[in-house]
Amino acid sequence: MHRSITSRAALPGERPWLATRRESDVEDSTKCYPSSVKALLLAAALLTAAVQAQVAPTTTATFPPAPGTMIMEPPAGHPWTPLWPDGAPGAQGKADIDIPAVNIFLPPSNPTKTLVVIAPGGGYIHLSLQKEGWDVAQWLNAHGVAALVLRYRLGPTYHHPTELQDAQRAIRYARAHAAEWGIQPDHVGMMGFSAGGHLASTTGTHFDAGNPAASDPMDRPGSRPDFLVLAYPVVSFDPAIMHAGSRKYLLGETPDPALVTLLSNDLQVTPETPPTFLFSTTDDATVPVANSVAFYSALVKNKVPAELHIYRHGAHGAGLAPNNPELKSWPDLLYNWLKENNWAQ
Repeated sequence: MHRSITSRAALPGERPWLATRRESDVEDSTKCYPSSVKALLLAAALLTAAVQAQVAPTTTATFPPAPGTMIMEPPAGHPWTPLWPDGAPGAQGKADIDIPAVNIFLPPSNPTKTLVVIAPGGGYIHLSLQKEGWDVAQWLNAHGVAALVLRYRLGPTYHHPTELQDAQRAIRYARAHAAEWGIQPDHVGMMGFSAGGHLASTTGTHFDAGNPAASDPMDRPGSRPDFLVLAYPVVSFDPAIMHAGSRKYLLGETPDPALVTLLSNDLQVTPETPPTFLFSTTDDATVPVANSVAFYSALVKNKVPAELHIYRHGAHGAGLAPNNPELKSWPDLLYNWLKENNWAQ
């Protein structure tokens, strides 16, 4: 019988003759086993390979997920609902990143009939869905307030005005479902974190009254939020205080100076800007606290009701900060403000 011989270099400490084997050795070594045992060994090998292939990838709450990771599913009972069921205007594809959508969170009881649209942060390139989205929605529900977590389109694929268009649609979407969800159309606010704070402040300074004659019922309500909540927000694109990444991914590498001014929202405040609650920290190394101060100052100048809380210490991106002894009191301050304005009880 012909048997081919293969050889390799001996391993350290291995006798040279062990480095030479016959390809048929493996086959020959199994001849001593009954066929039933051979089948069992083969099945075990196949099962091991299948299990290894099915190891779940790492999950993340950052959208879109990095290569090799999988986006976490929303909390049970709160699936993504597209804001444009037939496709968003200007969509460049059909992937999740091309589909603006919301998670709907309705509390068991909503005594003030209030809803908040939440824009997570992420520098207009990703979204921090867990701690600046779902956690916040559940906190609002626990205080008797409804919420929508907004998945808006992002750079570098999408630039202004797409993000504003998505946010305005979310405000209109909430008002169009007011009767169904047990909310008042004039109790719809918007909350944003970091770059999501920029989107919220943009929505609060760039709005319209809607189109009552629109064929799409979602285009009929106005897009002005009734109040704003801005947490460590990007507000200005002034180079002295801006977050450069947010400007780059929202406006592109070399934006028109007129557009930079238009989207520096502290310069766009008017007496019609909604009442606003702001929270930031003095030593925020990512988004300077001067953004919050500039917006607050503009609100005061225009006699818009406003409340600003600046903590001495606290890293950027804290969310509700439940485990941060320096910042964990800020949601209580927000809850008091909501109650004082009849947006919570």
